[in-house]
Amino acid sequence: MTAQALRFPVPASLGSIESYIQAANRFPLLSAEEELSLARRFRDAQDLEAARQLVLSHLRLVVSIARGYLGYGLPHADLIQEGNVGLMKAVKRYDPERGVRLVSFAVHWIKAEIHEYILRNWRLVKVATTKAQRKLFFNLRSLKQHGGSLSPDEVEAMAQTLNVSSHDVREMETRLYGQDIALEANADEDEDSFAPIAYLAAPDAEPILDIERKEREQLATTGLAQALEALDERSRHIVQARWLNEEDPATLHELAAQYGISAERVRQIEAKALQKMKATLLS
Repeated sequence: MTAQALRFPVPASLGSIESYIQAANRFPLLSAEEELSLARRFRDAQDLEAARQLVLSHLRLVVSIARGYLGYGLPHADLIQEGNVGLMKAVKRYDPERGVRLVSFAVHWIKAEIHEYILRNWRLVKVATTKAQRKLFFNLRSLKQHGGSLSPDEVEAMAQTLNVSSHDVREMETRLYGQDIALEANADEDEDSFAPIAYLAAPDAEPILDIERKEREQLATTGLAQALEALDERSRHIVQARWLNEEDPATLHELAAQYGISAERVRQIEAKALQKMKATLLS
């Protein structure tokens, strides 16, 4: 093991978040020359020991940045963990020839990972999906100075500051401070409790029922018309007179007299026509 590696011994067991933070703060900071040498070793030779030292020397930066996001109510350890992922991505992409220290380059990657984690876990339902909504989410939370609703003047001022519409500010404020509500009541709640599922569920809104309804509507309009068009003129008239004339459907004997055939023959024509229509509708 090199003398440089001995400067970065990893504790065998940390035990708690406090122990981790203390250990992270004990890792020495790198000079500009040391950082440049390690970054070149990793870039040119994929030296994992060099990458390890770059990461360990910047763990205190992740701890400091993660501490700024404790107001979201998420575990500090999880925030640090996500920030460390961003730090490792920064080390992998860092170009030592740009003349920028790793600490400045890594801040963006660390915050990006923490932001993504917050948006995934702060609410059961995502509060921001587009890039513009994510920017508004974090800016709104940092600019808002009190817990109450924004006044119209505050909304307008914030919209101008963030260069968005007042409607966007109001909508994000609702998402930001809205609370998650369980759809169903907990098992230990009173039997008379009224969970949202009781009044949000519509009996005709089930996906399967909706599909069936649309299929029936399709069959009753274009499907039925096409099936009737597939019949000859006499068969089509018999079906329409027998099944589609709800006010006064014709009898077999009435149709038999009209066409000069027996009632049994009308029944046979009707059965054959219905069978053909069924095949057309199923095709």
